[in-house]
Amino acid sequence: MDYINAFWVGGAICALVQILMDRTKMMPGRIMVLLVCSGAVLGFCNLYEPFQTFAGAGASVPLLGFGNTLWQGVKEAVEKNGLLGCFQGGFTAGAAGTAAALIFGYIASWIFEPKMKK
Repeated sequence: MDYINAFWVGGAICALVQILMDRTKMMPGRIMVLLVCSGAVLGFCNLYEPFQTFAGAGASVPLLGFGNTLWQGVKEAVEKNGLLGCFQGGFTAGAAGTAAALIFGYIASWIFEPKMKK
């Protein structure tokens, strides 16, 4: 049942994003920012953890999960370092995933030799 919940929740999130892209004039970058901010707000309101427990990877893999990760990092850093944690918490929480994406993207560019579009 965990796989089914992850599949349909992740699919629903992607479908909602596709509807936003098709029906509005919002650019994809703005929609991605909206998802990250929504994940952070849901984490702040303590709604994201039960949602993630139910949906598993369907909730943690999309950009909503990244926003929640940033929020959790900021929250822990503020508890530990005070106001300075507002600035450093998001960097430390999101650093591993961001670094992995950059490294693996660079390795993939070596393997597949990408070409610029004309």
